[in-house]
Amino acid sequence: MNLLHFLSQNSDQILESTGEHLWLVGISTLLAVVIGIPLGILSERWPGWNKPVLGGANVIQTIPSLALFGFLLPVPWLGGRADRLAILALTLYALLPVIRNTYTGIRGVDPAVVEAGRGMGLTERQLLWRVQLPLALNVILSGVRVAVVISVGLATIAAAIGAGGLGEFIFRGLAMVNNQLILAGAIPAAALALLADFGLGQLEKRLRPR
Repeated sequence: MNLLHFLSQNSDQILESTGEHLWLVGISTLLAVVIGIPLGILSERWPGWNKPVLGGANVIQTIPSLALFGFLLPVPWLGGRADRLAILALTLYALLPVIRNTYTGIRGVDPAVVEAGRGMGLTERQLLWRVQLPLALNVILSGVRVAVVISVGLATIAAAIGAGGLGEFIFRGLAMVNNQLILAGAIPAAALALLADFGLGQLEKRLRPR
């Protein structure tokens, strides 16, 4: 009951922090999709780009989140704005699943279907937009789903550099050894991750080719 009372008393702050959290996750995921899908297509179309693109995204994934924030802090345009820095870091972390699933989805399209499209006179660009991407959409969406869940979790750490979000409650709770504060940030963050995973999972199933 103490936790429920605390949540009800601080509902305005929690809702505000949830909005900040959604903003960070939404913008970073959108940027990851805008950058990652073309890179995935590039990797599939020109195999020479495969190792550098996927290798670079893999390297970023191995960097601890706080260390990445630390690397980006000295950058002039980013260091002065915590939200910009957090969005860039979250975008970099979200790139790998988007790139990898775009590459895998296009590569996984049945070659017979592609050849049938060529036989109908479709150009390579038309094949990509009319055949390969629509058939790979559910696989690409699966990558976006993973990216969103990763971003929801990592966005809590963005509070360490003053970017806001639900992580503020968690860090304040840790500093004050206050479980209610920790749970006030952890519970909504976990709920956001579960909702995003479930919602995008259902959309992914609907887009699966039959």
